[in-house]
Amino acid sequence: MNKMTLEPETINSNVLSNKSPKTLWIFSILWLILISWIAFLWNLGAIGLMDKTEPMFVEASRQMTLTGDWITPYWNGETRFDKPPLTYWLISLSFKIFGVNEWSARFPSALFAIALVFLGFYTLRYWGFPQPKLAQYTTEEKSNFSHHQLWFSAVIGSAILALNPFWIAWGRTGVSDMFLSSNIGLALLSFFIGYVQPNNSSIKRLGLSVKNWWYLGYWVFMALGVLAKGPVAIVLPGLIVIAFLLYVGRFIEVVQETPWLLGVGSFILIAVPWFFLVTLEHGQEYINTFFGLHNVQRFTAVVSRHPGAWYYYFPVVLVALIPWSIFLPLAIANLRFWRRKRWVNSERSTHLGLFALVWFTVIFVFFSSSVTKLAGYVLPLVPAAAIMVALFWSDQMNIKAEKNQGIWTLLFILSGLANIGILAGLAMASFLSPQLVGNDPMMPKFSQLLQASGLPIRSGIIWSFSTLGVLVLLFGKGYKRWIWAANLLGFLAFFSWVVLPIANIVDSQRQLPLRELATLIKKEQKPGEKIVLIGFMRPSMVYYTEQTVDSVTETDIYSGQAIAYFKQQINTRRDTPTVLIVAKPKYFEKLRLEPSDYQVIGQGEAYQLIRIAKKRVIEKNL
Repeated sequence: MNKMTLEPETINSNVLSNKSPKTLWIFSILWLILISWIAFLWNLGAIGLMDKTEPMFVEASRQMTLTGDWITPYWNGETRFDKPPLTYWLISLSFKIFGVNEWSARFPSALFAIALVFLGFYTLRYWGFPQPKLAQYTTEEKSNFSHHQLWFSAVIGSAILALNPFWIAWGRTGVSDMFLSSNIGLALLSFFIGYVQPNNSSIKRLGLSVKNWWYLGYWVFMALGVLAKGPVAIVLPGLIVIAFLLYVGRFIEVVQETPWLLGVGSFILIAVPWFFLVTLEHGQEYINTFFGLHNVQRFTAVVSRHPGAWYYYFPVVLVALIPWSIFLPLAIANLRFWRRKRWVNSERSTHLGLFALVWFTVIFVFFSSSVTKLAGYVLPLVPAAAIMVALFWSDQMNIKAEKNQGIWTLLFILSGLANIGILAGLAMASFLSPQLVGNDPMMPKFSQLLQASGLPIRSGIIWSFSTLGVLVLLFGKGYKRWIWAANLLGFLAFFSWVVLPIANIVDSQRQLPLRELATLIKKEQKPGEKIVLIGFMRPSMVYYTEQTVDSVTETDIYSGQAIAYFKQQINTRRDTPTVLIVAKPKYFEKLRLEPSDYQVIGQGEAYQLIRIAKKRVIEKNL
């Protein structure tokens, strides 16, 4: 890799030095709008809600909109204490403004994802120094540096922040994960911006210094994070800030300059009232469900059958940031974090890379220590990883080609070869994808539709050209620094021209049949007639039928609980003698039902909708 030395003469020769700040800001704003629209807003509501988590959040939000009860979330006729209310509040507000639809349900997530991208750009624009050695240079040399390299750090950094698989996936989904992750990110970036502000600044806004306003933002965003998903939103930022300050030897300084009363007071004012009100209303039930099951127990035991080994998150992070993750180890090494004395003696304004590393490490270790593991748990570390990779490429763009030497060059080439290998693997997998997807009973025609769409060939061509581009740049003299461009263009093309169309195909096979059955149910259902799903549970049926839905699992059928359920329905309900059942035909056979026993109302790819008398189900199983 390149020797990490800042050269003022290299800085001055950069093409951006000829651009005026106004021109750069106009370009940057247009750039941010473009990547945000592509990543989060383009075709946001084109597909239906995806089972199973998203419809649960969205339906609870719809119920909140209908009932006007902003304290207690309800889903399918029961309280839902899995998460605090911020997700429900924001989606409900979006429903009131834009109407009840998929776009409205996902817009708040997209908005928070975009907010992090914008603040990330701002942070990198002013403090995106890849090396703390900048403190050795004069004010004029720093000005020359900031005139182009900080702009580049911000532009490439915002692209990596927005255009990665995880931030896009959760930024387009109406669940709580993005609200937690973006608020953690916004809190940490707010802290860092406050941390780098001078103590002696005379500039005040509404009676507060700029530093204190940013420190206040740290507490406000943590409070919003707690309202999104719970105590983890204050635990993680707290651990990150403490670890960082101890490493750079500024813990006491920052403790003394922090507006504790204002910060803690704001946190309590925002985060505490809802928890008080919901506990007052539901008492021990809420405490046991939220704090016991969904916080303590998830960390100390396996919940919902989601175990994982200690190395679980290594491949997760690799996938989360493809194609940028290939260079993440090199970006971490590029920080020379082991040279603590250099970091301690450097200016605060040069600490962003180290701060991002501590941010990344604390979250990675924290969730690797959890017994329950889910891929989405590490979403909050994605911005930190993106910042480190952006600083790495910013450093590469500033170094003369002839400076390449030694072990760093070898490591860079090895990373480039790994990049080529991953891209080539994606190209090969794309060409073979119709054969690799297998036969999913939920999507019986997916393989044929995928093949007929031509998307596998399109995807294969995109990744093949990206592979060729990285190959040429890696071994072309003086062009290694441009490898990021081949990755960026490849990912942009893949997401725009392959991922979005494939999402429509998946939706047409997996979710559309259920939505069509839900529409048919609303048309054919008799007053008081119950809906029962047998052998599965799809929360989207609750949302699209706009009523409560019962489910009977396959285990219930074998254990006899299914028959007990129908007996209970006869004994306790004063509604119609018939029920509407949605199930795969094989489950009708398991219940000993014959076609003459029921009326087929609708037929999907995998499911049938039937009407049957409750007594008939019991009689056939005596």
